[in-house]
Amino acid sequence: MAITRVSPTKGNLLATKKSLDLAKLGYELMDRKRNVLIREMMMLVDKVKTLRDEITITYEQAYLALQQANISLGVVNEIANSVTIENGVHVVYRSVMGVEIPNVSMDESDVVFQYGFAESNSKLDEATLLFNKAKRLTILLSEIDNAIFKLARAVQKTQKRANALKNIVLPALKSDIKFISEALEEKEREEFTRLKVIKNKKAKAILN
Repeated sequence: MAITRVSPTKGNLLATKKSLDLAKLGYELMDRKRNVLIREMMMLVDKVKTLRDEITITYEQAYLALQQANISLGVVNEIANSVTIENGVHVVYRSVMGVEIPNVSMDESDVVFQYGFAESNSKLDEATLLFNKAKRLTILLSEIDNAIFKLARAVQKTQKRANALKNIVLPALKSDIKFISEALEEKEREEFTRLKVIKNKKAKAILN
């Protein structure tokens, strides 16, 4: 398949050079955006490692306390069923280089024990406090995990666009500029030669 070349005119040369400058600027912006997104993502990755360890320990402690409460009180199904559904979770978004990152929060409030002291003990209280802590940590983890996923996808898309500019668009524009410049130079040489021949013919005619 033959390569379609742009018409070698001065107007097209100027337009192609302008397109090259814009493509270079686009690549620089894409590269800068990618670096910012990667930096933001790596900060969250470091944070999520510590958070996962803390959640694992908190859940282990919470289930151990619940198990001990079940042993001492009997299975606390009735108490568990009386716990109200959490409806104080809120999600807002912030923009990082055009990527919408979620910010998940939960209303701050003191832990309310939704059972009587006569039907509970310290282990059930401990389990309640630990599960409440695990709930808050899980909400934070969901925020960070979601943010990392969105940032990773954005980095992938940005990298793909940057690669297309670097490996396809920029070389193609540079090739077009070289082709047009060489074609114009060849035309100028031909025109110069033609004018020189005409001038020589006129000179000979005058001498004759």
